[in-house]
Amino acid sequence: MTQVHDHGGGVRSIRVPIPDNPLGHTLVHVVDTDRGPVLVDTGWDDPDSWDTLTDGLTACGTAPEEIHGVVITHHHPDHHGLSGRVREASGAWIAMHAADAAIVRRTRATRPETWFAYMADKLAAAGAPEDHVAPLRAARRPGSLPGFSPADPDREIVPGELLDLPGRRLRAIWTPGHTPGHVCLHLEEEHPAGLPGHGRLFSGDHLLPGITPHIGLYEDPDDTTSTDPLGDYLASLERVAALDPAEILPAHQHAFTNAPARVRELLDHHEVRLTGLLALLTTPLTPWQLAERMEWNRPWDRIPPGSRTIAVAEAEAHLRRLVKLGRAEAVAGGEGVAYVAV
Repeated sequence: MTQVHDHGGGVRSIRVPIPDNPLGHTLVHVVDTDRGPVLVDTGWDDPDSWDTLTDGLTACGTAPEEIHGVVITHHHPDHHGLSGRVREASGAWIAMHAADAAIVRRTRATRPETWFAYMADKLAAAGAPEDHVAPLRAARRPGSLPGFSPADPDREIVPGELLDLPGRRLRAIWTPGHTPGHVCLHLEEEHPAGLPGHGRLFSGDHLLPGITPHIGLYEDPDDTTSTDPLGDYLASLERVAALDPAEILPAHQHAFTNAPARVRELLDHHEVRLTGLLALLTTPLTPWQLAERMEWNRPWDRIPPGSRTIAVAEAEAHLRRLVKLGRAEAVAGGEGVAYVAV
């Protein structure tokens, strides 16, 4: 399968692999500007991923050394991972929303064992059994989790403003939910194929054609603010639908059209999910117990430990939304915090 696709109008994408991940790849977009190419995301920090990115840039008629800037939709390692290598090769600037840049800086300053202890405590509070938590309490190696030394961004993406891309009109749209500082990027230019709508949207993980992005918690051992990521995400979806872009260029899967229809599907999906969870919460359940009973893409006993942790975070995000809506409440007693419908 070809690793490079020309979307027209000075925009190409490179399929950069994500090792050992069912998503398969990140679509790194290459945007021509009057001062040289700018990347939207960079892919996972892995030798094979770097080689694929380098080969893809060659196929685009450029090279890492010629990159003018890097725009990051959000801080996750399959998007921000190779930013540092690109900057080392080219001197390119790296831009990110302030909320995600703060997470990057705290991650760089926090000892890995602090993160593992924090995650273990969070899971224990969510009702996870000790055999799931114990490996995290024992983990001490920085290499046990990706992204412990992410590149420090040197420019801030300001929502609503045009980015400094000479010869292009690329406006930042703040779309929190998947992360607190996730941004979509609206290319306010006529579609090269004349498709109806308003420009093109680099949607990162916010809007994907065939899967729903993970909405968990904004986890950070240095920030105890109680947030509502799912509520943020649903509001952000409405914001993107209102743009009505002619085409969406996501970071995974493939380009697609009709953003309002896809937004409606996602809004409906989460409403059905929330209603289904209320039916489960007729008796108090911890987030772990709720996750065990939720429908996933495979039975719970076949979900590996890392994916179970993600599933519990998603269950907690839905619980926070139900609590904020007054449809569920926390109850005392038992091991971990439990929730019940009201």
